[in-house]
Amino acid sequence: MADIAFTKPALPRHGALVLLLPEEGSGGTLHEAAIAATDGRLPKALEAAGFKGKKGQTATLWAPGGGLSKIVAIGLGKPGDITAENLESLGGTAWPLIAAERESVIAGEALTPEFAARIGSGLKLRSYRFDKYRTKEKEEDKPKAERIAIATADPAKAKAAFAPLAAIAEGIFLARDLVSEPPNVLFPAEMADRCKVLEKLGVVVEIMGPKEMKKLGFGALLGVAQGSVQEARMVVMKWMGAPKPAGRGKKEAKKPLCFVGKGVTFDTGGISIKPAGGMEEMKFDMAGAGTVIGLMAALAGRKAKADVIGLVGLVENMPSGNAQRPGDVVTSYSGQTIEVINTDAEGRLVLADVLWYAQEKYDPAFMVDLATLTGAIIVALGHEHAGMFANDEALAEKLEAAGKATGELVWRMPLGDAYDKQIKSDIADMKNVGGRPGGSITAAQFIQRFVNGKPWAHLDIAGTAWAYKDVPLIPKGASAYGVRLLDRLVADHYED
Repeated sequence: MADIAFTKPALPRHGALVLLLPEEGSGGTLHEAAIAATDGRLPKALEAAGFKGKKGQTATLWAPGGGLSKIVAIGLGKPGDITAENLESLGGTAWPLIAAERESVIAGEALTPEFAARIGSGLKLRSYRFDKYRTKEKEEDKPKAERIAIATADPAKAKAAFAPLAAIAEGIFLARDLVSEPPNVLFPAEMADRCKVLEKLGVVVEIMGPKEMKKLGFGALLGVAQGSVQEARMVVMKWMGAPKPAGRGKKEAKKPLCFVGKGVTFDTGGISIKPAGGMEEMKFDMAGAGTVIGLMAALAGRKAKADVIGLVGLVENMPSGNAQRPGDVVTSYSGQTIEVINTDAEGRLVLADVLWYAQEKYDPAFMVDLATLTGAIIVALGHEHAGMFANDEALAEKLEAAGKATGELVWRMPLGDAYDKQIKSDIADMKNVGGRPGGSITAAQFIQRFVNGKPWAHLDIAGTAWAYKDVPLIPKGASAYGVRLLDRLVADHYED
């Protein structure tokens, strides 16, 4: 990733110049200088390209003169489009257009420090690459960017505004790295060990193995893991960042916030085995856990003033002579019994034990779980929204607002007794699937039985955890969906 710097407005003498131009005309001293540097060709070039400054529209003028390799124009849109969030997205749009340039300058009229910082954030987020296993990549295919300067009247303020955004981006990169890793490298024990990197940020990390979980009675989670040679883990991560005023007693302390992630490092479906086509994608069935780990890194990295606990249940779901069978009955940590009808509905079993443990151990203000849980949610919502299920109206509204603010969108899905009846078992307290109709809803109904009345939201991120094409802030691949959403939830509503 190139170094992102903030400077006073000035026309560069080499490299690329990116001009952010509004739809309703440009102007300004820097633009006039760019016109002069190109011997007046810039306006004609933009006109020939049909550039009108619409939001996200781009045009490139190659070898414009004045020592520049190119000038890139990016449309800001109308005045109402010029928001911090949109500028972040435009920063992401700029990255692939200047990634091959060693040095670039980005400039626009009235680029406030906050706006400049957001552009920097967008550049950083889009620049992510997972190239750990590439050994023969051609030099011309690699980014060459070394320094990108963003022009603003107050560089110091922009740098200060960029610092927490950069910390969030690092959390996102951690999540993307985890989700991108191949499953022969990232199995439960390895993923748990990688959580220890958070200790450098001040996060307390506790890891439980099979013995500890068996002693607790995690029958649902361990039932999923029993078919694999890779042993299960549960990781608890604590960031206690809320101010602790002198004299505040334990009874007066605010309840912590709790985030729980499904971490199936590879999901064959178990005995109810999946079709071969596309099974390689099941390496990212741990994306919910990856998001929680990345979120904890983001919160700690920016020193969030909140007490937050992240928990992830890590298993591998494999078929073997010791694998869980359809028809088995397991006893969860809550004491409730579950008839396993389909071993490919395993994520909810993992969440069942971890959620009950979370509410019992930490008495949180609320719990939000994230899971690549059902293909049914992709049928319902595609790849544009995560499915949101909640038993608390206020929490649901806050999540929806945070989604709109960050572009990580959620869509509220129903819960109800009629769906709950679909998971009634003839021989146990419940069964783990309720049939094809409303598959994502019955999965949420199952999970709700393990929150014990706590304010709770479930995010089914099966359709949003992986980007199948480049978008402004996300290169194709692991999206780390949920890190920005939940960081915004905490920042807007729960920090002292």
